[in-house]
Amino acid sequence: MKHTRTFTVLIERDEQGYYVATVPALRGCHTQAKNLDTLMKRVHEVVELCLEDAGQKASSLELVGIQQISV
Repeated sequence: MKHTRTFTVLIERDEQGYYVATVPALRGCHTQAKNLDTLMKRVHEVVELCLEDAGQKASSLELVGIQQISV
């Protein structure tokens, strides 16, 4: 039986309208898509790949918050 783990996913939209997802707890774990449904499918795939890659261990990060500033 597979052990279920929970990861925080940061989602942003770039200047061309693509959604970009990053999983901070896994180094180099990111993907992009034109819509959110496709993005979330790809996030699941890329997290599995990152976890398989040389037995990469996830950092234990806790999301505290996200803020925007203007400078």
